[in-house]
Amino acid sequence: MSSDGSSPPPPTSPARSNPNILITGTPGTGKTTAAGMVADAAGLELITVGDLIKQRNLHDGYNEEFDTYWLNEDKVVDEMEDMMSGGGMCIDFHTCGFFPERWFDLVVVLRAGTQQVYDRLKSRGYKQNKIEENIECEIMQVVADEARESYKAEIIMELTSNTVEEMEDNVEKIVAFVDGFRSSHE
Repeated sequence: MSSDGSSPPPPTSPARSNPNILITGTPGTGKTTAAGMVADAAGLELITVGDLIKQRNLHDGYNEEFDTYWLNEDKVVDEMEDMMSGGGMCIDFHTCGFFPERWFDLVVVLRAGTQQVYDRLKSRGYKQNKIEENIECEIMQVVADEARESYKAEIIMELTSNTVEEMEDNVEKIVAFVDGFRSSHE
C-alpha cells in the first residue's frame, strides 16, 4: 500500500515498438498463408503454433479420431511468454481464447465460405469427420465468438478470405496496421 492507503498500480509491461499480431480462424480459412505473407511484408517473426506444439511436445498426446494433438494450453503459454514480450510477432493458430490478452495488439479472425473451407481441407487430405467438424465451426462462428469473448473489440479485425484478391487485401490492411502502430510507438 502507498502512504495514502491506496494500492499501487499494477506493473505494466514495457511499451513495444513492434506489435504482436494473432491471425486465427477455422482451419481452411487461410491463416497460415496470410500469416506468412504478413510476416514477410511487415518484417515480423512468424510463429505457427501448431508446428511449435509438435516440435516442442507442448501437447498431452495424440487424438487418432481427429488426427491431431491434444493441446496443452499451459505448456504453450509458458513456452511462448518470453517470445511475446518484445513484440514483433505474428502468431498463426486456429484457436485463441487461451492466449493472454496482454500479448496482442491486433487479433485477426479470418472467415471463409464453407465451400472454400471444404475444398482447402479436402486438398490437405483431412479425414471427413475433421472436415465436417471444421465446417460446422465456421458456420457457428466458433473462432470469431471466442475472439470476441477473449479480447477487446477494438483490437479485433474480422476479414473474409475466400479468394486470392481478398487475401492480398487482408495482408495490406494488416501491414497498414503494423505501420501505423510503429509510427505511433516511436
